[in-house]
Amino acid sequence: MGKIKVAVVFGGRSAEHEISLQSAKNVIDALDRKKYEPILIGIDRDGRWFLNENSLKLLNADDPKLIQLAVGDHEVALTPTGKSSQLISLSRNTSLSGIDVIFPVLHGPYGEDGTIQGLSKLANIPCVGAGILGSAVGMDKDVMKRLLRDAGIPTARFITITGKNQKIYPYDSIRSLISPVVFVKPANLGSSVGISKAGDEASYNKAVSEAFKFDLKIIVEEEIKGREIECAILGNDDPKASALGEIIPQEEFYSYSAKYLNEKGALLEIPAKVSHHVEERMKRLAAEAFRVLECTGMARVDMFLAANDNIYINEINTIPGFTRISMYPKLWEYSGISYGDLIDRLISLAMEDFEQRNQLQTSMEF
Repeated sequence: MGKIKVAVVFGGRSAEHEISLQSAKNVIDALDRKKYEPILIGIDRDGRWFLNENSLKLLNADDPKLIQLAVGDHEVALTPTGKSSQLISLSRNTSLSGIDVIFPVLHGPYGEDGTIQGLSKLANIPCVGAGILGSAVGMDKDVMKRLLRDAGIPTARFITITGKNQKIYPYDSIRSLISPVVFVKPANLGSSVGISKAGDEASYNKAVSEAFKFDLKIIVEEEIKGREIECAILGNDDPKASALGEIIPQEEFYSYSAKYLNEKGALLEIPAKVSHHVEERMKRLAAEAFRVLECTGMARVDMFLAANDNIYINEINTIPGFTRISMYPKLWEYSGISYGDLIDRLISLAMEDFEQRNQLQTSMEF
């Protein structure tokens, strides 16, 4: 058998574009060239796909503030035309080689929300990570939190606000319904983009305006005072949980800057210093959230450990960061799976899930 052709898709139209470029560079570097043939597809901010044929061509690759996609002129598209020619060149009007598996390294909308997963399904190509439903649910914090709540999994109290109901939730109402201090977030975004902490009317109004810049739906949730603990999940039908890691922000909260721009913005403590009993509860709860939200492949589950060892699920990330300071690969490395082996397992899980679903009957017998 020849090498497995892995289409690493990165960049994208979301506000997390630069983070995706950083993550993709690490994923591509970790691919075993003896086993895999990488096909590098960069998506620009307008949604155009470009083939970066031999290497990941990034401008300012070592500076997370200035990193850019060097698009070139080889524009491509993915089409459901058959195993040998799903990728076509728009600029050269020719079919290119087939793809065995797609590895999306796309954070936020247009990549983590089920869109690329749906496209891969139409093209009949395995896709690393959660499928359409799990991706969409994991991206939408409103729907995610409702499903967790209905499954009896503890999460912070929250209210969902849209343009139509915004006027009925002034700060005084939020204060009485939720808590005096709240976090305001775009419902469909990650990496702490557009998130603000508010504790009075002025800061609340400013936070709402900021969140609405990124989404048509936002959530306002209570402040949970506790330690920020994360757990990495890996698997399909029988997901496994990694060791726990603790985020110790050096800023007011774990902001975008602390995650990706400032290496001193937060301390990552692996393993988290918790009792064995608490550790097992948190790992079980993380795996249960993964199952409840219909996830497969991978996810990072973010939790709060509050007073009296109360545990709250904050959110799930179905395409967690793979940058050099990201928690997901670091947790698995501590748990005994190297970065390269992790990439290998994720590809295998995607192909296993694809083969299993391809066994399903697609026509009626009469």
